[in-house]
Order: sequence, then structure tokens, then C-alpha cells
Amino acid sequence: MVVPAVSSALRPGGTIGVLGGGQLGRMIAISAAQLGYRTHIFCQHEDDPAAQVAGIVTIAPYDDKGAIDRFAQNCDVVTLEFENIPTWVVNQIAQIRPMRPGSRVLEVAQDRVREKDFINWLDIETAAYRSVDSKAELHAAHLALGGRMVVKTRRLGYDGKGQKWIEHSGEISEAWKQLAGAPSIAEAAVDFTAEISVIAARGIDGAVAAYVPVENRHIDGILDRTIAPALIDDTLADKAVAIAEKIVTALDLVGVLAVEMFVTEGGRLLVNEIAPRPHNSGHWTIDACAVSQFEQVVRAVAGLPLGNPARHSDADMRNLIGGDADKWAEFVSEPGACLHLYGKNETRPGRKMGHVTYLKRVSERGRG
Repeated sequence: MVVPAVSSALRPGGTIGVLGGGQLGRMIAISAAQLGYRTHIFCQHEDDPAAQVAGIVTIAPYDDKGAIDRFAQNCDVVTLEFENIPTWVVNQIAQIRPMRPGSRVLEVAQDRVREKDFINWLDIETAAYRSVDSKAELHAAHLALGGRMVVKTRRLGYDGKGQKWIEHSGEISEAWKQLAGAPSIAEAAVDFTAEISVIAARGIDGAVAAYVPVENRHIDGILDRTIAPALIDDTLADKAVAIAEKIVTALDLVGVLAVEMFVTEGGRLLVNEIAPRPHNSGHWTIDACAVSQFEQVVRAVAGLPLGNPARHSDADMRNLIGGDADKWAEFVSEPGACLHLYGKNETRPGRKMGHVTYLKRVSERGRG
């Protein structure tokens, strides 16, 4: 057996810095600990989910340059758990310690127009779209895109926030008012049969490992359920994986990348969004795979060989939104339910409080 070289990898006992204190940082920290690493979390509040499980925590705003420097100096390598980090912060850290992924990736992922331009440049399809910077341009986009469309702010929107559907021209003025005139993107409506995603990991050596495509079902713009594997044929699944691998390689990303796609009636795949971090639709990997998406992040940024993304079980992951988490006693008593709570003390409507994953034997056609 050939053992991959790890002489340049971060040794156990080293410290991985994480920008962001949410549940993704929490699960990265847990995976890092399993591999013998310490984590240093940079976040805004002392009781953030990731801060609860980390060995070292820096509490400071992201515009505190002194705190950013001190944080970087106390880490061996730094990654992130959400993409809306100012790029100057990432560049400042990169002058002190390896920053994985880097600012080039964020420059693409933080701007929906730039993101779609980049994907189309790779000869990968997306929905038709137009950049919109004024109400007049929104009217023009409505005409060009043929009617029903969604308009989204170019930056900072998530879980259905910062976006508005437009059915007819009479709704344009109100939509533009709701978006407060922010630079936006208009996207043509897509008639799709399923929404799927692929999580692809990439190491510092350029090796890529992708998880099986999964099907995602949303309620009010928030992911409700992920089914692994997606109920699509093998040819389409292979194409989805190839798309994710092509994007993660073109970005020169080290870490993990989630690629969300629409499946159309005719079997086309249209990329909707990318996220250069662990993704809600990859949480099932914690329980259904030997190596989760969070361990892959740790492996990638630490310079270790990527793990095998194969699953040992099919999975059905359900998000616990708001008051759903109050049923925790039912879940821990339910045979086969794998419960994960994020340590959030305040329950709010629409807030992701945890998830529960149900496992079953890998199907006979079993992919990955």
C-alpha cells in the first residue's frame, strides 16, 4: 500500500483558526479535535456555537485589525465558516499565516453576478440573468428574461433573505423598494424537477474528492430536508459531480465547496449558487460517511490527504428550525435518529437550531 506523503502537513497539536462562530465552525472544531488539532475561533459573541467547543476564542469585530493580527499569529493555518468575510481581512491574515481558501475565491462567491459570470466562463450553465443597478435596469431585465423572475441583492443574501419574486411588471417598483436600491441580479425563473447539491473537497496538492449528489427540499427559502443520494440517474449524477470538481479546481480552492444546481425537466443541470465552505446540505455526511465534510475541511487546510467521501449509509437529514429543536427529547428517544444541536440559546422563527439525520442501508445501485 502506498501511503501519501504528509511530511509538510500540520502536525497534531497545531492550531487551526476559524473565522466565524456559527454552527459550521462548531462542527469544524469538533472534527479538528478528533484529529488532534486545537481550534482558535474568531467571532462576535462569547457564547457563539463554535466558541462553546473551541480551545481558544477571540471576541472582536471583523474590522479590528489589531485583533485580526493577534488571531493570525496564534494560529498555524486559518479557514472560514462563512463567505461574507471582508476580503481585506483574508488578505491581512494571508500575510501572516496560510489562509485557506483565499480572497480570490471570496471575490467570486460574495458577488452573485461575478459568481455566475465565472461559472458561465467555465462553460457551465446557469439560469439566464442580468445585472441590475437601478429600477430602469430591473424593468429592462424583466423584458429580457421573459417575465417571471427573482431579483436578489448581489451580496449578503441567504436563506431567502435579500430577494423578491416578480411575476409581472406592476411588482417591479415595490420589489426595488424592498431591496433598498442595492446592486442586484435578476434571474429568470427555472422550471425544475429537483434541487440538488454536490460537496467537493480539494487539498493543497490539488486532489479532489466529491460526495454523492443529494436532493434538497426547501420551505420559505430555508433548507428543510436533504436526501442522500439524490433520486437522479447515474449519468446525471456523474455530470453533477464533474461540474462541482471543475468549479473547485478552477477556483484553486483549498477546503470544501458546495455547488447547488437545478435539474430541469429535460435533464439539464443549471448551477444556482456556490459556497466555499461546509454547507447545510452536507450535514448528513457526519453520520453517513466515514469522513464528513467537516473532517475534509480540516484535512484539506492542514495539508493532510483527503478522506474517502464514500457513504456507508443512505441518509435523510431534517433541519430543526426554530421551535423544532424543542422536540429534542423525542429525537434522542427515537431509534435511528442522529441528533445534532448547535448550542443556540435563543429560539427564533427561521433560525437553524440543529438537525437530525436518519440512516438506512445503502441502496443496491449505491453511488459512492
